[in-house]
Amino acid sequence: MTSLFEYAPAPESRSIVTIAPSYGLFIDGEFVDGTGESFPTINPATEEVLTEVSAGSEADVDRAVRAARRAFEKTWGPMRPADRGKYLFRIARLLQERAREFAVLESLDNGKPIRESRDVDVPLAAAHFFYYAGWADKLEHVGLGTQPRPLGVAGQVIPWNFPLMMLAWKVAPALAAGNTVVLKPAETTPLTALLFAEICRQADLPAGVVNIVTGAGDTGRAVVEHADVDKVAFTGSTDVGRSIARAVAGTRKKLTLELGGKAANIVFDDAPIDQAVEGIVQGIFFNQGHVCCAGSRLLVQESIHDEVVASLQRRIGTLRVGDPLDKNTDIGAINSREQLERIRELSDIGEAEGAQRWQPAGELPERGFWFPPTVFTDVSSAHRIARDEVFGPVLSVLTFRTPDEAVAKANNSTYGLSAGIWSEKGSRILKIASHLRAGVVWANTFNKFDPTSPFGGYKQSGYGREGGRHGLAAYLTGADSK
Repeated sequence: MTSLFEYAPAPESRSIVTIAPSYGLFIDGEFVDGTGESFPTINPATEEVLTEVSAGSEADVDRAVRAARRAFEKTWGPMRPADRGKYLFRIARLLQERAREFAVLESLDNGKPIRESRDVDVPLAAAHFFYYAGWADKLEHVGLGTQPRPLGVAGQVIPWNFPLMMLAWKVAPALAAGNTVVLKPAETTPLTALLFAEICRQADLPAGVVNIVTGAGDTGRAVVEHADVDKVAFTGSTDVGRSIARAVAGTRKKLTLELGGKAANIVFDDAPIDQAVEGIVQGIFFNQGHVCCAGSRLLVQESIHDEVVASLQRRIGTLRVGDPLDKNTDIGAINSREQLERIRELSDIGEAEGAQRWQPAGELPERGFWFPPTVFTDVSSAHRIARDEVFGPVLSVLTFRTPDEAVAKANNSTYGLSAGIWSEKGSRILKIASHLRAGVVWANTFNKFDPTSPFGGYKQSGYGREGGRHGLAAYLTGADSK
């Protein structure tokens, strides 16, 4: 997009990454051929086919679950907790040592800017393994009694927006608690999960402790519905989450769902405008808006609406959309053609319903999947762009006059994952936060994560928590439980 300055290209080299012509499944400590058909994974910035990946069948999933069960009963479950922690520490250090390789591969396969994969995704993934490695021999302090027990085999299905980070959010606490894992990565972004399988081998993790079965929806369904899976953890769309909840209902399986969101980012008239604008940009345009907790609804106090929107438009005009491997890029490629079509559809509906669309001037790359940062004004709570999760770089601006109106509009959503508050008054922040029906509330910041802090939502944003002690408890049962 247009900018006050001209930036010379600063591309990150692809040479550190070696992508094989094809990949199988990682089961019982080995890469094996899948029995399903292979499918391509592409670079969304160029539409280049990166490699072919095996689609796991029901038989492949069964083989992975049986390997995980053997490892749980014979190796990982009986192992001293301190020794399990040593493996997690080893994995964390290997993630750090191979951080550049993971960052480049993530940007190639996902489309996100290299600055984000390098500075956010990979460091946070390593931090989660370090954090839960420390918990491995302290499980009696989780809050489930003095002798909490692992659940057994965890079936985990992760999304395409943060492939490596979501893997870490799920695998690290499961292993620290003494469980074994069958993981199904998203079909459009399987490559960092397969590279993580190499990390498991490099760390000499016992065979069967982590199994990775690639594929699409049918593969994930086989993982969720397998009779010998004790725990299901899913991050993704609300519609799929509902299907999983129905499939698990009436079984002994424990379930954690982290689903969609439509977060309100509330700016009061006493907020520092420049700081708030940076937080608004970070809240909605980080990772191209492919964030479940994105601040996609901006609630601005009416008296400062024009000032905030004008400042926001100036700031958006400086954002650079383009090559994800260029270190100057702010907004990368949309992950898939399917997601791009959904963003376009909802944006067109927003305009048709009467909202005013604004986009900065500039040209997008000819190849690949791209959508410019977009702001809608004159939006009401009845508009679909204010109700539906767009999951793209699209911001809806609404106004409010009083704090009570701000809370009412923020809570007027079927989702309840996150929210943000911008004000110089700590008392106001605390009061408003206590009335917001959101699992995470940020104050004078947005989209900040830490492995020690629990994350999760209410209503159609799911249930259960990941991160912190709460995330560990999701993979344990108390000594007196049955």
